[in-house]
Amino acid sequence: MRILLTADPEIEVPPRLYGGIERIVDGLARGLKARGHEICLVAKPGSSCPVDAFYPWPGLRSQARLDTVRNALTLGKAIRAFRPDVVHSFSRIAYLTLHLRGRTPIIMTYERDPTPRAVSLAVNLAAPRVLTFTGCSEYIASCGRKVGGTWLGIPNFAEMEALKFSPSVPADAPLVFLSRVESIKGAHWAIEIARRTKRRLLIAGNHADSGSEGEYWKREIEPWIGRDRIEYVGPVDDAQKNKLLGQALGMVVPIQWNEPFGIVFAEALACGTPVVSCPRGSLPEIVRQGIDGFLINSIEEGCEAVEKLHTIDRANCRRRAEEEYSPDVVVNRYLELYHQVRDGLGVA
Repeated sequence: MRILLTADPEIEVPPRLYGGIERIVDGLARGLKARGHEICLVAKPGSSCPVDAFYPWPGLRSQARLDTVRNALTLGKAIRAFRPDVVHSFSRIAYLTLHLRGRTPIIMTYERDPTPRAVSLAVNLAAPRVLTFTGCSEYIASCGRKVGGTWLGIPNFAEMEALKFSPSVPADAPLVFLSRVESIKGAHWAIEIARRTKRRLLIAGNHADSGSEGEYWKREIEPWIGRDRIEYVGPVDDAQKNKLLGQALGMVVPIQWNEPFGIVFAEALACGTPVVSCPRGSLPEIVRQGIDGFLINSIEEGCEAVEKLHTIDRANCRRRAEEEYSPDVVVNRYLELYHQVRDGLGVA
């Protein structure tokens, strides 16, 4: 099968450092090629993902109108030259506008809440059975269904081979907060939970120095660094992340927003590390209460959850990650979808 993939023009595939969508597109391309399929990639100039054909976006700003027109035309050029069986877009839906009345099946994947106006317009423009949507979680897919179109929830994956399973940790192992340190990720809750349970907390991730999130850092987080066994380790690379999660009693990221997916939660489970978070967005899909961790609605519930982390079977966490969020599982789900839309079977 010939499959054309796209990624946003601002991001290289794969990323040079830590990345989200870029890693998913890269892993998907590599997984499909390993299965013998031919892959074309349209992405930011400089992308080094090993594919059969590559077309760089001429416009590097997703929100610029002129760049949108230029990129839509470039996508058309790639489609005519590569002649794919399926086009799978992880980039802007606006780039697809010129191609929705064609015969080539198109899959549009959303890694964030879909924009109702854009989805509705695309659904109305598309020829029958041409356009299918996927969301990076059932939560995102459910948001899309309210607007229209055919939607499937297919999760992102974690790099299982790069994430070492830790079957056990000492009773006094630290808690870990691993995410961008901002208000919607709940770092302030993690600190209070650690303080009340008298646990060491390692905070890892970037933080802002200015704006509202810079103020959040200075007001809610920085005053606690170096006190009550609260430590800030800064941004981490893959090796550091692996070590950090592997030594943790649990990862405490009590989100304060509707998380579309959150690869870090799947990464924690892959290391055998149970998760403490909140039942918002995709988290109820990822964390089974009392099995993979705990979903909490208050700091008090968070403290209770931390005291019960020792009851979680870390092997079950790893198994959960392998069965739901491994690259092979996710690539196979997309491949099944490609066959369905190519053969005009429709999506159940």
